Amino acid sequence: MSFEYAYRVWQTEPPSSLRDLDDVVLLTPVVGDNGVAIVAGTRGTVLSVHGTGESYAVEFDETDGALATVLSHQIEPAGPAPR
Repeated sequence: MSFEYAYRVWQTEPPSSLRDLDDVVLLTPVVGDNGVAIVAGTRGTVLSVHGTGESYAVEFDETDGALATVLSHQIEPAGPAPR
């Protein structure tokens, strides 16, 4: 039995429903990695999923491409882009 197979059998955390390049909406205000405040409701793009989805690196559109590391409860999948 390989280690990978054993890990899959015992893995208890569900995999993240978000993937790289998914569009998301921020649910709570956060401070970006560069110190810029990002308000709730700001749309962004997932750049990286950490672990099984405990946190995400997200680039936000409206704040000159500010990056922030956010927790899973701070974002949700975005609906269609506003026109």
